[in-house]
Amino acid sequence: MRQLVYEGPGRVGWEDAPDPELTGSDGAIVRPLAVARCDLDAPMIEAGIFPGPFAVGHEAVAEVVEVGSEVTAVKVGQRVAVPFQPSCGACRDCLGTRFAACERHRASAGGAFGFGPAGGSNGGAVAELLAVPAADHLLLPVPGSLPNEVLCTLPDNVVDGYRTVASHLREQPGAEVLVVGGLAQSIGLYAVAWAVALGSERVRYIDTDADRGAAAAGLGAEVTIHEGPWPRRFERSPITVENTGSAEGLACTLRSTARYGNCTCVAIHFTPTTEVPLLEMYTNGITLHASRADSRRLLPEVIQLVADGRMDPARVPTRVVDWGDADRAWLEPATKLVVAR
Repeated sequence: MRQLVYEGPGRVGWEDAPDPELTGSDGAIVRPLAVARCDLDAPMIEAGIFPGPFAVGHEAVAEVVEVGSEVTAVKVGQRVAVPFQPSCGACRDCLGTRFAACERHRASAGGAFGFGPAGGSNGGAVAELLAVPAADHLLLPVPGSLPNEVLCTLPDNVVDGYRTVASHLREQPGAEVLVVGGLAQSIGLYAVAWAVALGSERVRYIDTDADRGAAAAGLGAEVTIHEGPWPRRFERSPITVENTGSAEGLACTLRSTARYGNCTCVAIHFTPTTEVPLLEMYTNGITLHASRADSRRLLPEVIQLVADGRMDPARVPTRVVDWGDADRAWLEPATKLVVAR
């Protein structure tokens, strides 16, 4: 088969590889139909964050082409969403619905497709075929009404935007949401779209980029284009999303979180920081949540909400290119890039 491979810092290319084999009698082989580029994918390759070479891509919708002898729920020919983190469904963490912490698929960067050895060597989705473990647990049948170009965006970045606001808006219906920064450029915009869709009465978006600001305004946010260093704080909101990727931006967002509010960090901070205002968080009861989104846990409800028309991911600027052009397009600028057959 052919797969798109990270070859070294700033380089990807097509490579021939053996067809994957079933991971076990409970596994499946799927044929990716469309793959979305995660906000981390391009900078990960440009900077050479993880050792390569490895096949790329972890946001996918696919067709099942082979199943193991123990697979009963998933059928050949079915169209399925592929959660980006493999999980077994049977270990202690999976039974506690902590699928992203699955004991059988742990790795240095967290178990994932498309990250090479750092993600557990699970293969990449920009490939003619992909082996998936625990198919009956992991693979999620998808509604026929949704196009591949939308479905492939759901397993990571759309889920990530959803988890920043969904549970908090259930607890505080109508609460205000503040999104600060645009490092993970599509995730911040998906967070805005979800906040509006789930009933926030005021959504504010603060970024340094005018194009992202315009996109956020189109989704229903009040937009401020910020220049210069991040200030001590902005006007406070009970639900905040930190998407700056800087120590100063993190501190600013935490200080912009209202008393007993919740801040979710979607930017990845690769270096330790001493800028977290722990005493202020303590005295004001601020909760900071930093983690990967749990794809398998949240994806079913995200699929249903999108199928019901509650939120349309395609409203976030999305560039769709032909599958064969993935090697050329994978590192080109785009808020959200999709490669589709």
